[in-house]
Amino acid sequence: MVNDRGQLYTMEGVAAGVIMLLTAYIVVSTTSVYTAGDTHIPDMQLEQLGSDVLAMMDTPDRDGKESQLVGFVKMGTGGGNDLRDAFLNNSRMRAGDPDNDLHAQVFLSYRRSDGSVNTTELSPPSDPGFTGRENAVRVTRWVQLDGNPSGIPGLGYSPRPRAVLVEVLLWRA
Repeated sequence: MVNDRGQLYTMEGVAAGVIMLLTAYIVVSTTSVYTAGDTHIPDMQLEQLGSDVLAMMDTPDRDGKESQLVGFVKMGTGGGNDLRDAFLNNSRMRAGDPDNDLHAQVFLSYRRSDGSVNTTELSPPSDPGFTGRENAVRVTRWVQLDGNPSGIPGLGYSPRPRAVLVEVLLWRA
């Protein structure tokens, strides 16, 4: 014999099963969420590292001499590889520890005497296989120059200080 009590227990069992399945789905889906914001954290860290290295290189010595970055910029295209190598050397986490995954390319932008803006490549990429597909960050620093640096073509003489923009393209391969 079947009565109404058995039907009530069946409906209660089905409802409890649905609630348990729904709870299990919610628990599993919330613990394995990967947010899209987490993908840019390494890029932000790399950008901060590059910005810190440029700021350190632009700090003048205690003796009152010009900063290391100003010296490299005054050499112009002749000192581009030296600037890139010094930048990469200063980017190391520990002294003497080669970081072969970190690569850079350096550009210099300035206003010429005729008013046009010129951007020159100071150094080629340190990784000859750079395809542009790697996540690269651009770090910039304004450098103030006095007089007429001979290594920068078309800059022209000015008695006033002028600013040039150093751009470093930085990536991990």
